[in-house]
Amino acid sequence: MSSVYLINFTSVGIFGMILSAAFCDIAWTQKKRRIMAGGMAAILAFQGIVYFFIGPSMAERFYPITTHIPLALLLCALRRKWFWPVISVLTAYLCCQPRRWVALFTVAVLSGGPMMQSVTELAATLPLLLLLVRFAAPAVRSISRYTISVQCQFGLIPILYYGFDYLTRIYTDLLTKGVLAAVEFMPFVCCMAYLIFALRTFEAERMRSQMEQTQTSLNIQISQAVREIEALRESQEKARAYRHDLRHHMQYLSSCVESGRYEQAQAYIQEISSEIEANKVTNFCENEEVNLIFSAFAGRARRHGIPIEIKAAVPQSVPVSESDLCVLLSNAMENALHACMKQKEKGLAGGIEVSVYERKGKFLLQIINSCGEDVTFVKGVPVADNPDHGIGVRSICAIVEKYKGIYMFQLKDDQFILRVSF
Repeated sequence: MSSVYLINFTSVGIFGMILSAAFCDIAWTQKKRRIMAGGMAAILAFQGIVYFFIGPSMAERFYPITTHIPLALLLCALRRKWFWPVISVLTAYLCCQPRRWVALFTVAVLSGGPMMQSVTELAATLPLLLLLVRFAAPAVRSISRYTISVQCQFGLIPILYYGFDYLTRIYTDLLTKGVLAAVEFMPFVCCMAYLIFALRTFEAERMRSQMEQTQTSLNIQISQAVREIEALRESQEKARAYRHDLRHHMQYLSSCVESGRYEQAQAYIQEISSEIEANKVTNFCENEEVNLIFSAFAGRARRHGIPIEIKAAVPQSVPVSESDLCVLLSNAMENALHACMKQKEKGLAGGIEVSVYERKGKFLLQIINSCGEDVTFVKGVPVADNPDHGIGVRSICAIVEKYKGIYMFQLKDDQFILRVSF
């Protein structure tokens, strides 16, 4: 019994030291490995001296002094930081629990005694160590790269368990006596840890959702910027062509005037003016951003032969940022134009009607476009089967919710209706 207990006592010490080193984020070199191996040997020798001279019971009580503190100091010296090595040692101590529970379960099932418990703990040591080093250690080490606040939250349970175990089981017998505070303490810790985990998960999910929405908005803004750059480039190319052809235009007009063909010269001037007018930004309202976006989409609609009617009364100052306004209108117009283009591909008529205005500090938008397809709605919002689609709708909803407004999507008589107000 004594020899088995001694071997088990030594094995759990080796188990804890190896696991502590695996949990600690150390760049292991050959020199550091030799130092760690020498430190472990010294700690085990110190444990043996204490075990044989003052007995197993006192050795267990002095275990923090003979093992945990020297081990933490050794890891601190190798890591050159103090906080995470301490957490690593305490976490390794917590991970000794599975050994104990495997043994307790085996003893309960087979009706064994203390000898069976020690043998089972000894047998479970190596497989458990390999599993923890292989699968748990990388995840634990990664937490050392987070902020101190996150490391503290992670290390809270190992710290509390360490203090609880020594105060209620080794230094006192409060747990075995069934003192209510001792019995209920760890369930309370588990409850609080679960609530903190739930809150942090919720906050992380909220932040991830916001980042996704921000990324989506940025992507839409980039797409819109690219479209505007292309429109400007096209306008510059046409302006360059007009400048290049200006001499020829003037020569032609001069010849018409000299020969008395005034009506032909007038018709030619009107033709050139119409071409220039067709390529300029239309002033739908006072707001320049709205004019740019509507002009761009109106031009695209005309090129695809899609009728479009725009009524806008938007002042230069509106209760929404320029970037959000561009993303909102661009997404709404893009979706409407895409639906009409699909109608046209099927040989069906389509069109777009846009009404947008600002009234008493409220921004209101309505877009009605042809839509010959069935649309699936979830909680009043159209959804797409393809996960890559529907980004525009999500962006619209996100912007409206940001300004605490309301939105409505509706399909009625082969027409899709979007209404936004905030």
